[in-house]
Amino acid sequence: MNTQHTRRDFVKRTTVFSFGLAAMPLVSRAQVTKSPGEKLIVGVMGLGRGMGHVQALQQLPNVEVAYLTDIDDNRLAVGQKAFEKSDERPKSAKDFRKVLEDKDVDALFIAAPNFWHTPAAILACAAGKHVYVEKPGSHNAREGELIVQAARKYKRVVMMGNQRRSSPAIMEAVQKLREGVIGKVLFARCWYSNARASIGRGKQVPVPANLDYDLWQGPVPHRPYVSNLVHYDWHWRWHWGGGELANNGIHYLDVARWGLGVEYPTRITCNGGRYHYDDDQETPDTTIATFHFGDKGIMWDASSCNPRKNEKLPAVEWYGEKGTMTQSGEGYKVFDAAGKEIDQGTGPGGDKVHMKNFLDAVRGDAKPNSEIEVGQTSTLLCHLGNIAYRTGRTIHFDPKTRKIVGDSDAEKFWSREYRQGWEPKV
Repeated sequence: MNTQHTRRDFVKRTTVFSFGLAAMPLVSRAQVTKSPGEKLIVGVMGLGRGMGHVQALQQLPNVEVAYLTDIDDNRLAVGQKAFEKSDERPKSAKDFRKVLEDKDVDALFIAAPNFWHTPAAILACAAGKHVYVEKPGSHNAREGELIVQAARKYKRVVMMGNQRRSSPAIMEAVQKLREGVIGKVLFARCWYSNARASIGRGKQVPVPANLDYDLWQGPVPHRPYVSNLVHYDWHWRWHWGGGELANNGIHYLDVARWGLGVEYPTRITCNGGRYHYDDDQETPDTTIATFHFGDKGIMWDASSCNPRKNEKLPAVEWYGEKGTMTQSGEGYKVFDAAGKEIDQGTGPGGDKVHMKNFLDAVRGDAKPNSEIEVGQTSTLLCHLGNIAYRTGRTIHFDPKTRKIVGDSDAEKFWSREYRQGWEPKV
């Protein structure tokens, strides 16, 4: 191992709609970096998804992107091109720790692979940086606990990139659910579909000269480089990723949980398989996961290799005693018990709106719409669903202790092994 790399007016009511509010007093005591309106200095880690971060940040006032980091020279070059017509000249670095060494940097935006989310966030918090971390924010359930602990210990604003939490229309939809627009809300269903191709069979080949593969692996135990791994297909291997549940399920399940007004499930199932192709993918391409919360429930139905275009399904649908509500994109529709549309709403959303909320929270002007404990409560559903799939049985969970009940095999998936020197610690 290379030792060099071891170390309408709905927005203002946002917090009314967020669960995990018990965490908010702690968040409000986070150390504010600068006074309202002052410029914030940030760095971006990971320039695949991170280019979306860059584009959004360039549209926001009083923020300077001072660093671009990625383990791929080609991606760093693309990142620099985004600033050719700008007065900003960010520094490039393969190692994100260069950002942490700069005392002038206020926040780190993490868009690296899932297995980097928590380890990098902990290091950033310890270095005094606030953190915006992409979903899912953790690779496993234990990391979900650790990233919250880091935010508390170092009094940092840490927020997750589940952007729908900052969508005014979806905030409006959740408020209407609270007010009883469809009566008591009992159940939510989520649908996801895509037309992903086969990832094929990878071969061990020399690492391309533009990649620092050792640093890309970072906290993950070393495995040889193969041709169908970097930059995206790591998602479908358990060693690095969490499949479609962690990739897209987090968005849908988060909105469903938010609308239902629930936190931790008591019983989880997950069935499916890799049906469409015979290749290196380990995670399922077709999945149905269920989450029981006592008097309410959620179902996640995913089809990654069949877009189901004839079905025209929403992203999330809530079922109540007096009707239903659907959510797709940045909008929602309400139907009465007879299926007649009685209300609807839409509005802005995406990275720009969500990141503005984060930056405002860092300045002390707002509370984060998806504070990390709120985000990780939703991400835990993804981890528990994957554990149910990998063990092939129903998982029982205690919401009070926040632990798996009576299943030693399932408990083995709660955490993971790390490369020496990279173990996340708070």
